[in-house]
Amino acid sequence: MRALVVWVVVGLGLLWSLAALTIVGLKWIDPPTTAVHVQRRVQAWVDGVPYRERYTFVPLSRISPNLQHAVIAAEDARFYQHHGFDWQAMEIAAEGDMDGKRLRGGSTLTQQLVKNLFFGTNRSILRKGAEASLVPVAELVLGKQRILELYLNEVELGPGIYGVEAACRSYYGTSARSVDRDEAARLAAVLPDPRRRRPQAMNRYSGIILRRMGQMGW
Repeated sequence: MRALVVWVVVGLGLLWSLAALTIVGLKWIDPPTTAVHVQRRVQAWVDGVPYRERYTFVPLSRISPNLQHAVIAAEDARFYQHHGFDWQAMEIAAEGDMDGKRLRGGSTLTQQLVKNLFFGTNRSILRKGAEASLVPVAELVLGKQRILELYLNEVELGPGIYGVEAACRSYYGTSARSVDRDEAARLAAVLPDPRRRRPQAMNRYSGIILRRMGQMGW
């Protein structure tokens, strides 16, 4: 039993090291896929349903500031102030859970990026621990602009739709560079539940996001 525990610990350590090295590589290399992409593909195969993946990686310079600002306002308003964890947002999210009025979770963009890259939608305690240990690595190695670029390109925004370029092409028939404020806010509004929400139906929440953008000087 002791030998088994040792091997498990060593194995977990190797997996963590591989993930950390992958994060280092992502400073220069755009990811061809993520754990969420693979998870959705496997789910479709198991369920026997058609699956079409749309995923186009574009540099941050080709993503409208409207879209960058809308996603930050919707998902992580203190993105440029925190170092990977926003304890204030976590507390607000916990209070929202208690009264049933939560609009978004307490996870930062960095936490969501690490989860999507390596763990998919698995909610285990083990995943949470591994995620928490990798977030500081991502913040230290990648920096805010690269984290934002990676997040905007890999995030799930609909069935088989990953990244803002593919989403803008699918929903608006235009590029991520060309969306206006309203379109950006509507797209950001689908993030809490991208497999069921659609931008055209996000009237109330997109209005909240637009107000947040204005309060943040955007």
